[in-house]
Amino acid sequence: MKRLLWLACALLLSACASRPPLPAQLPALALPLQLHVQRQQGEQRQDWLLVVQQLDGGLRWSMIDPLGIPLARQRLVDGQWQADGLLPPNPEARELFAALLFALTDDQQLATLYPAATATASDRQLGQRWHAHYRSRNDLTLDLEHGLHYRISPLPTEVSP
Repeated sequence: MKRLLWLACALLLSACASRPPLPAQLPALALPLQLHVQRQQGEQRQDWLLVVQQLDGGLRWSMIDPLGIPLARQRLVDGQWQADGLLPPNPEARELFAALLFALTDDQQLATLYPAATATASDRQLGQRWHAHYRSRNDLTLDLEHGLHYRISPLPTEVSP
């Protein structure tokens, strides 16, 4: 019984330690954002659409596959992730969303919101956890722990007739 209790405590602590870092306040973002996300791990590659919208006091993150099937829907309100809809929790999506929030934070707010971050003109890093390489403002590659790589690029917001 005692070992089971220790195991439960260890699992709880590891779950808390793996939560993605979030800033004390939300950065100013030009919203809504529509992004094409290409996930690559090893030889496996997937394409998704991510929409980030302003929500009363927070942000709504909605990720869908090319067929329109929702993969993750989360709200970030008061520094806490909340489920948005009936989708099960998706820790990988939360990590991606938090890393994108870091990557999309403008240079003037970066030092205040992420004091441990290091940055150059085309790169930014938060320890060993996240590394962003920029081609332009919203066109970047995110390298995350465990060999995950995401290519992020903006989608057009206007439809031509």
